[in-house]
Amino acid sequence: MKTTVNRREWFKRGVLSAAGVMAAPYLTYGAFPTQPVALDSSGNIPYTPFFKEYLPYSATSPMELAAKLNANENPYGPSPMAVAAMQKYAPKGNRYAWKELYQLMDKIATEEGVKQANIMMGPGSSDLLEKTAMVFFQNGGNIVSADPAYMSLIKVAKATGATWKPVKLNDDWSHDLDGMEAAIDADTKLVYICNPNNPTGSLTDHEKLLDFCSRVSEKVPIFIDEAYLGFLEEPVAKSMVSLINEGKNVIIARTFSKIQGMAGLRVGYVVAQAETLEIIQKITRGGMGISLPSVYAAMASMDDITFKNKSRTLNKECREYVYENLKRMGFEYVPSFTSFIIFPIEMEGKGFLEKMTAEGVGVRAFQIYDKNWCRVSMGTMAEMKLFTAALEKVLV
Repeated sequence: MKTTVNRREWFKRGVLSAAGVMAAPYLTYGAFPTQPVALDSSGNIPYTPFFKEYLPYSATSPMELAAKLNANENPYGPSPMAVAAMQKYAPKGNRYAWKELYQLMDKIATEEGVKQANIMMGPGSSDLLEKTAMVFFQNGGNIVSADPAYMSLIKVAKATGATWKPVKLNDDWSHDLDGMEAAIDADTKLVYICNPNNPTGSLTDHEKLLDFCSRVSEKVPIFIDEAYLGFLEEPVAKSMVSLINEGKNVIIARTFSKIQGMAGLRVGYVVAQAETLEIIQKITRGGMGISLPSVYAAMASMDDITFKNKSRTLNKECREYVYENLKRMGFEYVPSFTSFIIFPIEMEGKGFLEKMTAEGVGVRAFQIYDKNWCRVSMGTMAEMKLFTAALEKVLV
């Protein structure tokens, strides 16, 4: 049995107090903030038969988190250069950023090796995923993606009127590209691939994905979400952006939220064929939601190679630390290429979230393929030590 609860009414009734409030950001449909959230009889979010998310029990009083590890935020950013740019241009926050936005687009286009006409900006990449979904599925159709996958584009596509054709991941957690290609039919309007994938942290082989995108995009557009690509050792070499100059019908999303630590400043972009972006921008504008100080912060952040390398190195050190401690405690895990790790737990998700929250540690909990899983974001090393101590107390 499913129940439908309007988010605004939910807040009025106080159901999302304390621990529940921490879940609120993950319930939004982004472009559809008043869209009802479908919950199962246990008050969780069922995405597919293979994949659901546990929501915390509501607590009796608000609780401060000593380690907020539930949102894949970069604990080291923004870069000092980005902060300095924000401070310098904050007094100009009364102005729209049209000219400055084009300067940022030029800078991105040069770095990506494409034309400015191939770039569309937005306040974070999720905003652009959702706008693409609104435009592509306004007259129905279906979307093909992995299961599990990052749900932002998929949820808005379904809310707009699409049907979703999920394809289970391979046993090694990579995308089942053959299965996804077989799922495409005459009504398919978009294929969505998140690589590295969220919530699993897994990576699909670059050469196989490049071949898939090159061939299949001749039949149907492919959206490749590369939000976490920056955490790879050679991110540029693993991108699908090279397909743009080959004329392929692909859309590649990037964000300043992850490796560059600007999640709260809201800057992202997509790279696509100019004619694809024209279709999207006939209905919705992307860059209008970015503030002038954020534009300058993004340009400064692009120049701070030292900060990006530091973020990548520290993130890897924390992953290795968590791996080591999970092994010590007897947990298996999915090898991650991102800023988070998932591993199976022998505890029901709601109770697990409640106990971890009581220890001052915020994480996420899912049911994937009939197992309960924890997803923990990489914070600072001090925060990861709080996490492993709490985990040992709760589960070992």
